[in-house]
Amino acid sequence: MDTIAPEKVRLPEKPLFVCVLGNTETAYIEGLSAAGKTAKLTDYTPAGDAEVLETGTIIDIPILPMTPPYDTPTPALITRAALSLTGIPHIFVNAGLKVLPAKQVPLFDIGGLPGDDIRKPIAVHNVENAFKNAFALGEKLAKDHDFIVIGESIPAGTTTANAVLQSLGYDGNVSSSSSSNPLNLKKQVVEEALKSSGITCGSLRNDPLKALAYVGDPMMVAVAGLAAGLGDIPIILAGGTQMVSIFAVIKHLGYPTGNMKIVTTSYVIRDTSANFVDLARELGASYEGVDPGFGKSRSKGLQQYEVGFVKEGVGAGGAIYMTGMFGYSMEELRLKIELLCDELCKLGDLNRVVGETI
Repeated sequence: MDTIAPEKVRLPEKPLFVCVLGNTETAYIEGLSAAGKTAKLTDYTPAGDAEVLETGTIIDIPILPMTPPYDTPTPALITRAALSLTGIPHIFVNAGLKVLPAKQVPLFDIGGLPGDDIRKPIAVHNVENAFKNAFALGEKLAKDHDFIVIGESIPAGTTTANAVLQSLGYDGNVSSSSSSNPLNLKKQVVEEALKSSGITCGSLRNDPLKALAYVGDPMMVAVAGLAAGLGDIPIILAGGTQMVSIFAVIKHLGYPTGNMKIVTTSYVIRDTSANFVDLARELGASYEGVDPGFGKSRSKGLQQYEVGFVKEGVGAGGAIYMTGMFGYSMEELRLKIELLCDELCKLGDLNRVVGETI
């Protein structure tokens, strides 16, 4: 059988999937993020991901969260399929959104604000209060659950992650939602960001919250606070280089990390333009990559994951991992994803008639 996570693990009795949503104006830099037809349209991506994860389609958001040029579907579909199979409940956290999803999508609001361009002296305002509120939410969730998977949706998040890693003293390339990682542009943006805030490599190693405020994004603040507040229950940080950066923040804040595991897709692990594995090892982080096997899919959009488009997001890697834990085969999961993809693509065809599809 085409299994996902074959190792023997004790199944949690009360698992929960948490998706943290946010925006940063760093995504307005043309060419930095592939999560939208234009840079400004990335404002809609997290809200659209939330609507798709919650309902299987968009509701209030006028554009589909699909990556051009092949309309590669949002990883929210992967996560929705996995949660549907396993029956694992989920919640959404508003870390700092510019556009809210439909009312059908319930949000926990931690009082965070959307992030500014990291090339400004301050990128994230109200960091300490948002971190405190996220920490309190973590403490609350830990009372009712014994296993937490945390995913995210924030365009340009890999660039802010790179800047935070640099400020903490870790040098390395981060992944991209594009098949062609715009490393030179990312490096230029990060260099300008560090300079504008007077940061040198490693100068904020002992002050991670300041690193988040100066060159981070609101999603990172929320996930770091949430994970720290969860205490010692098992946690999956579901994502790639962004979660490596958040792991570094938690570690340098002095919170225990032995209960945390970073789980991403094989597409991030295999990304030769990034240093996910090297960074995880340098930090002493436990990590794992899961292979969705989309090369076997009949969906042309899903096949694009194999050639480097999207790769990860909305906690897809962690959701796939949980599907395997609960005994489902990759074949079963792929079939479920393909059915959801067909439905979303039909809506995309309709939207293209009026020119709304991204």
